[in-house]
Amino acid sequence: MTIDYTVVVTVLSIRFKRPGVLERLKRGAAQRAESLSSAGERLIDEGLRMDAYPGIVFRDGETGRRAALDTGPDVWEVVPLLRDLEGSLEERIAETAEQLWLTERQVRAVSRYYAEFTDEIDSEIAENDEAAAREYAAWKNERKLLTG
Repeated sequence: MTIDYTVVVTVLSIRFKRPGVLERLKRGAAQRAESLSSAGERLIDEGLRMDAYPGIVFRDGETGRRAALDTGPDVWEVVPLLRDLEGSLEERIAETAEQLWLTERQVRAVSRYYAEFTDEIDSEIAENDEAAAREYAAWKNERKLLTG
């Protein structure tokens, strides 16, 4: 069985007309130990996503960059409740907003973002579930040792 690991690379030449943009990109890439290309690609991708989904921003964290509400939790933190509730989408949006003290507009932004980037958010949810299971197991072991 042969596996094809072909990566398609698209090259784009950009002229920066605004003073300081290229220097800020270089500085930001250096601070993150990213190549100029990686930093540019990440910033363009995140910018396009934020334009398409108002209210969604990107934050750094222990697991890397992730989508979040601009004044609220990460997208992956909202999705499980929204997904697991019963009823119509509008009913689930309203209930999620009430339970998490968010506006319906914020929950709708999460819902729309999740609809396009389902695999990415599901992966973040799975990573969190695995980390929580590891922490719980460690906590149980610690309690066992301390209680004799």
